[in-house]
Amino acid sequence: MTNHTEIKEKFWKALKSDRTMFLGLAEGEDGHARPMTAQLDDAGLEGNLYSGPIWFFTSTENGLYQKINQDSRAMAHFTSKGHDVWATVHGTLTTTRDPAIIDRLWNRFVAAWYEGKDDPKIALIRLEPENAEIWIDASSVVAGIKMLLGIDPKEDYKDKVAEVSL
Repeated sequence: MTNHTEIKEKFWKALKSDRTMFLGLAEGEDGHARPMTAQLDDAGLEGNLYSGPIWFFTSTENGLYQKINQDSRAMAHFTSKGHDVWATVHGTLTTTRDPAIIDRLWNRFVAAWYEGKDDPKIALIRLEPENAEIWIDASSVVAGIKMLLGIDPKEDYKDKVAEVSL
């Protein structure tokens, strides 16, 4: 049986590995989400559980960045590369251009998109996750065989989805 802690661990591990999320405002926008690369601050990692914000490097010219205010609600969607973890994350969005945070999160992948850490257009979007619905893949050869034998696969799936606080 999979419990909520195990499901959260699988989510954070998959996000740290695969990083791409679709990020958008939950209200007041046209529903447009953008693919963005998530950055997890190692300071927020405790074992396999993460307890910090999710960061995204962006440009001050990015439409999402320009629409964020102190009341911005976010919805982010994630699918792992192996399609074995899916999540919808809800939380709040804020922005910053704090050089200390930019320096802490800087890496060679981010560097490829900017003129350096002092690029005048560089900015960060901070997603403070509050809760998520996470699905763990329950489809498998075993589930297919069970269906062929007339066994209901829903019983195996019930412990593979969780609404969790992040």
